[in-house]
Amino acid sequence: MQLVVGRIGKPHGVRGEVTVEVRTDEPEARFAPGTVLRTEPGATPPPASPRSTVLRTEPGATPPPASDEPGVPFRVPAELTIEESRFHQGRVLIAFEGIPDRNTAEALRGTLLVVDSADVTPPDDPEEFHDHQLVGLAVVTPAGERLGEVARIDHAPSSDLLVLRRPEGRTALIPFVRAIVPEVDLAGGRVIVDPPAGLLDL
Repeated sequence: MQLVVGRIGKPHGVRGEVTVEVRTDEPEARFAPGTVLRTEPGATPPPASPRSTVLRTEPGATPPPASDEPGVPFRVPAELTIEESRFHQGRVLIAFEGIPDRNTAEALRGTLLVVDSADVTPPDDPEEFHDHQLVGLAVVTPAGERLGEVARIDHAPSSDLLVLRRPEGRTALIPFVRAIVPEVDLAGGRVIVDPPAGLLDL
């Protein structure tokens, strides 16, 4: 299973750095220099810049060298290796090997960065879970009433939030705190939620 750990945003500066929208709670580990991240083949390519044409490659393909000549295509590689990473004003800035300038970095915009779930070490704390362990679990009340399923996890400043997809299609946000979520049953494929009155109507 492929897990999204980040999404490449706009270039930063002229030396090939890019901003990355973090989708992991371990950014220091996931974006350490030397780390190799796969790119998501299904990521939507951005509009081509005047100096580059964006093409997707099959996994394992080797990208041609970047070029400043107009019309020379740049292929987003199947893997990107982090050369440098740093935090700047609350954002992660990353320089990837083989991305020498702003024009080439622009071609990466919108690319998803993924890792294999088999490479992710389970948390030591039994009260801690990786996002992919929770997504897709059934959400039920203590009495067994099905409320929906976990669509994703939002990491808010105050607490993590389970995004509940209701059977009728709408969503609700559930704070991931023990008072509201008394049990996570991974083996049973469910999360038990005891929501206060009105929470699911917000």
